[in-house]
Amino acid sequence: QLQLAESGGGLVQPGGSLRLSCAASHFPGGYYAIGWFRQAPGKERERVSCISSSGESTMYADSVKGRFTASRDNVKNVVYLQMNSLKPADTAVYYCAANPKGCSNTRTSDSFGWGQGTQVTVSS
Repeated sequence: QLQLAESGGGLVQPGGSLRLSCAASHFPGGYYAIGWFRQAPGKERERVSCISSSGESTMYADSVKGRFTASRDNVKNVVYLQMNSLKPADTAVYYCAANPKGCSNTRTSDSFGWGQGTQVTVSS
């Protein structure tokens, strides 16, 4: 059964950078599209990025476009989210999940393999 685990979060000043990792186990590399989601206190979980199974296609929410970059290494079974120019509004718990229907499907309920999340705090 697919299991994902996020890491790389932390406390960073506004304008700083972080790289999150999403490590997968028990599935062939590159089998699923992987979405990155975040949830801030009192807010709904939102998808901020998605990368196709091959890594050739990516999608981003308007709020992070131009600042976040998703990539993947299907040999190592790891998906990354490089986050630059971070803002306090980016503060949230970040999760990754697999989407068997591809990145064009934005329904959070269709994603699975959720990890425990990693906290990102942007503050001076």
